[in-house]
Amino acid sequence: MDFDFTEEQTMYRNMAREFAQREIIPFARQNDSNERFSLETLKKMAPLGLIGGPIPQEYGGLGIDHIAYGLSCEEIGRGSPAVFTTALTVQVSLTGLTILQWGTEEQKQKYLPRMCAGEVIGCFALTEPDHGSDPAGMETSAVQDGGSWVLNGTKMWISNGGIADVSIVFAQTDKSKAHRGIVAFLVDKGTPGFSSKDIHGKLGLRSSNTSELILQDVRVPAAQMLGQVGQGFNVAMSALDSGRYSTAACAVGIAQACIDACVDYAQKRQQFGKPIGSFQLIQDMIVDMVADTEASRLLVLRAGHLKNKGVRNTQETAIAKFYASEAAVRAARNAIQVHGGYGFSEEYPVERYLRDAIGLTLYEGTTQIQKLVIGRGVLGLNAVT
Repeated sequence: MDFDFTEEQTMYRNMAREFAQREIIPFARQNDSNERFSLETLKKMAPLGLIGGPIPQEYGGLGIDHIAYGLSCEEIGRGSPAVFTTALTVQVSLTGLTILQWGTEEQKQKYLPRMCAGEVIGCFALTEPDHGSDPAGMETSAVQDGGSWVLNGTKMWISNGGIADVSIVFAQTDKSKAHRGIVAFLVDKGTPGFSSKDIHGKLGLRSSNTSELILQDVRVPAAQMLGQVGQGFNVAMSALDSGRYSTAACAVGIAQACIDACVDYAQKRQQFGKPIGSFQLIQDMIVDMVADTEASRLLVLRAGHLKNKGVRNTQETAIAKFYASEAAVRAARNAIQVHGGYGFSEEYPVERYLRDAIGLTLYEGTTQIQKLVIGRGVLGLNAVT
């Protein structure tokens, strides 16, 4: 593995960093307080290729490699994990790359160019009110009726659900088949019987849209099926491999933002006539952040390297997501301690970093699910549940 970034990777990272500094960070606090995602931000990202980076040029993207994409996720996540959630991990990793991998040529041409242009927003609808970590037990049903399928059920905690133009919806064709009966569909906004209800009052990621999706006799043409009957579980797992990678990179961005905030504060804040950065225990906390962040970044780069090689990386991606998301929580907790009472208020961003980092330990597979994936890979045994 070459630890030096290519010129293209460096340029793409720098572009994402400059965009975050200019268009995201100045508005992050206000948007968080107002629980508002700025669609204008996504529209500004599109011409730069920031929401179509890893999509091939023939479908409207830039065709960048996975390391470059991971670097952009880190920088956008450093600016706002909520913007990252909407514009990158959901729009690109979970939706765009999944259509690229599993879609027909007609489906790719229909959705990908418009998604890269910011004209179409996507979402990934797997989780249900009673089934999060157990997708094989999903209750949303799909019944074939001639050349269409009729969907009924409810999806929960769906990022982008209330603003999406197209949703990848997973449903069960035969409950007796468990995960082998799952199928995925591309459901367009405005389809009769398909509605959403926004969820408010979240602890973190408050300026990203999160919704409940309701499907009542939603009729979807067979041509809108993504993959084949029985492949839905594989579609979901491949999407989560993509989403966990970008989420791990975002977590590195949160941890780096904590370091940046603490270094600045510790150099300026005076106590006992000295900058608090000269105190041993302050340095101890900052050093812990730095070591955790560097380790997380290397784990993400390893996963990206394997993705670039086109080899299976479920284990390495799960390790990166597990370690980096928990490291971001540790960094944010330390950052609040460094800032003292000010860290407990929204005057400084570190309290938001903690709230957002906790969200990353939950979505696209909780920390505990990542441990089960890793444990199975190490031992070759499924954990007893």
